[in-house]
Amino acid sequence: MNFQNLQLTQNSGVATITLNRPEKRNALSFPLVDELLAALDEIKSSSAQVVILTGAGKAFCAGMDLDGLKSLVGKTHQENIKDSERIAQLFRGVYDFPLPTIAAVNGAAIAGGTGIATMCDFTLAVPNAKFGYTEVRIGFVPAIVSSMLVWQVGHKIARDLLLSGRTFDADDAHRFGLVNEVVEPERLMQRATELAGELMLNSPSSVQATKKLINGYISRQLDQQISEAIQDNARIRTTEDFREGITSFLEKRKPKWSGK
Repeated sequence: MNFQNLQLTQNSGVATITLNRPEKRNALSFPLVDELLAALDEIKSSSAQVVILTGAGKAFCAGMDLDGLKSLVGKTHQENIKDSERIAQLFRGVYDFPLPTIAAVNGAAIAGGTGIATMCDFTLAVPNAKFGYTEVRIGFVPAIVSSMLVWQVGHKIARDLLLSGRTFDADDAHRFGLVNEVVEPERLMQRATELAGELMLNSPSSVQATKKLINGYISRQLDQQISEAIQDNARIRTTEDFREGITSFLEKRKPKWSGK
């Protein structure tokens, strides 16, 4: 496939996906989501044994882009369901990908960017990387990612991160268990490649079977939780607070919440 929003390279058993919208801080757009899913499908049928996911430029992924946010206002319920299902497919596709995945977080990973980075099996981050589930700040609900985050960090930390919408640095992410290693920028991709090499010393079939086993422990619960999250995701988009949150964000002003 001829990708427009990412780069896909393969070398010595390692497939590297680089989000390639540096002028937009690699923000998520619906075409980028489609390309990410296509890239993952392409890797499945290749000889790759490990996947590295990173971003071009100074950011990993700064959440949804402005055009995407604008398009959310005024959509029908079915359109909102379809959009939510697509995002859920991406997060679950990364989380359940049969090969080991490594996120090399080279900068800001906000909202959906945090989701993608932390769905990977291993997450490496530079010291100045920023993370955050900032959805509540714009009247949105981090519904899909919350279903997985609770399993990763527990209820108390998940409540802190999701209800506050605050951003946090790589050291905090490491303390929460969302980041495996904090790596200096000049060594990030080298360390990701080293880790990929370490993983490839193991039996590929054993690694894949073990990952399937681990994910299987919560698979049924995730199926139900994500199904409910998709509905919640679509439902919140019909509220006045959602419209106000998106509009105020685009207009760069403080929101005036109505609670409706």
